[in-house]
Amino acid sequence: MAHNPWEPPFGGPQPEAARATELQDRGRGPTRDGVAAPPRRALDRHLLRRLLDAVGAVSTDMATPAVLHHIVEAATDLVAARYGALGVLSDSGEIIDLITVGIDDPHLCAAMGLPQGHGLLRTLVDDRRSLRVADVATHPLSVGFPPRHPVMRTLMGVPLMVRDTLYGDLYVADKVDGTPFDDDDEGLLTALASAAGISLENARLYERLRGATEHFRRRMLPLLPDLAPLEAAARYEPASELPGLGGDWYDAVKLPDGATCVVMGDVTGHDIEAAPLMGQIRNMLRAIAFDRGGPPGLVISRLDHALSMFDEPPTATLVLGRIERRSAEGGRYTFSWSNAGHLPPLLVGADGSTRYLAPARHGIPVGIDASVPRFSHEHPLPPGSTLLLFTDGLVERRDQDIDTGLDGLAAQAARLATAPLDDLCDALIGRDLQVFDDDVAVFALRTPGGPGQ
Repeated sequence: MAHNPWEPPFGGPQPEAARATELQDRGRGPTRDGVAAPPRRALDRHLLRRLLDAVGAVSTDMATPAVLHHIVEAATDLVAARYGALGVLSDSGEIIDLITVGIDDPHLCAAMGLPQGHGLLRTLVDDRRSLRVADVATHPLSVGFPPRHPVMRTLMGVPLMVRDTLYGDLYVADKVDGTPFDDDDEGLLTALASAAGISLENARLYERLRGATEHFRRRMLPLLPDLAPLEAAARYEPASELPGLGGDWYDAVKLPDGATCVVMGDVTGHDIEAAPLMGQIRNMLRAIAFDRGGPPGLVISRLDHALSMFDEPPTATLVLGRIERRSAEGGRYTFSWSNAGHLPPLLVGADGSTRYLAPARHGIPVGIDASVPRFSHEHPLPPGSTLLLFTDGLVERRDQDIDTGLDGLAAQAARLATAPLDDLCDALIGRDLQVFDDDVAVFALRTPGGPGQ
C-alpha cells in the first residue's frame, strides 16, 4: 500500500501541523524570532524516504504498462499532487499513450483522447527540460483544457530521458494543500524521473528480449509430421515471468519400421544455454531412434553414452515412447516407453477415465550416469484414447503440492476426453488463465476408433 505523503512514517503531528512544520524546516516559514530555521536532519530523512519509496515503486515490475502506472502514482504521491499524467512518446516524438492518475472516470479519459502535441505539454517535448507553471490559465503557451477536463491551476513537468533518448514527459498538477510547486518539489520529481526513465528503458528492453527469445525458442520446436491414422497436437508456452530460453521440447517422428516415436523432454536450467542444449539432445535422440531403433529403454541408454562424450554432459528429464499397431493383438495400438526422471504420461480413455503411467522402475535423468540401467514398459492404447505428455511447468506451482496439479490436470483432461486435440491443448495451456512459473510443453496423441469413428 502506498505511503500517504501527509502521514509521517513514524507518527507525529496531524497533516496541517506536519505541513507547517515542513515549511518552517525548509526555511520558508517564520520562526519565533522571525528568522527562518535551518532544515532539520529528520526532515531530510523523511523526504529521502519518500523519494526512495517512489523509486522502489517504479522498479518493482518489468512489464511496460505496470511501470508506467507506477511512475505516475509515485510522482503524485511524492509531491502530494491531485493529478498526474505520463505521456509516452514514439520514436518520432508523438504522444502514443497517456497514463493518468486523479481522473477517476475512464470514459472521460477515453473521450478526451491523447494530447494534440501543442501548448504547455509540448514544451516539455521540445525543450527537454523541466517546466513549472504557477497559473496555467495566464501562461502565454496555454491553450486551455478539453471539454469536461478538470480545470488545473498549477503545473509541473519533467522529461523522462536516458542517454539523450526521450521516452516521455511526466507532469503533475495542483498540490493537495493548494500551494504552488516549489524548488524542492521540482528536485524530487526530477530525481524520480531520472530513475523512472531507466526503469522504462529496462522494461522496453525486457519486452524486446522476451519477444526475441520466445520467437527463437518457438523456431527451435519441430512441426509435427503427419502421423495418420493417429492424431496429434502440441503446444508450447514460455514462463510468464522469465525472459530466458527454456529447455522444454517435444518431438514426433515416423520410424522406418512403421512405428511412431514420441518424446517429451526438459533440459536442466533456464539460462541462455538451455535452448541450444535442448536442440543438441533432441537431434541426437532423434538420430539414435531413427537409425538404430530398439526398445525405448535401449534408445535412452544409447543417448546416455553419447552424452558422456561431453566434458560436462548436459542433463535432462524425458519420456521416450514408441507407438505401434500390432496385428497379433487384433490391430490394437500399444505404447511402450521409458522414463528418465520425467513426470509420467497421462492416458485418457474415450469414456473420460484417466491413469498416469507410472511404473515402479523410474529412471534417472539422462546425462548423469551412463552405467545406470534403463527400463522399458508397455501399456495398451484403447480406441479413441488420448495420450498426454507434458513438462512440469504445467502442473507445478510454488504455492501447491505437485499432486494437486496432477489431479487437476487429470480432472480437466477427463472432461475433454473427446474434444478435438487442438481444443484440448489450448484448454490445458490456458486453464484458469494461470500464470506459469516455468516453460510448458504439451503433446497430445489420440488413437482412431473413438466415438463416431
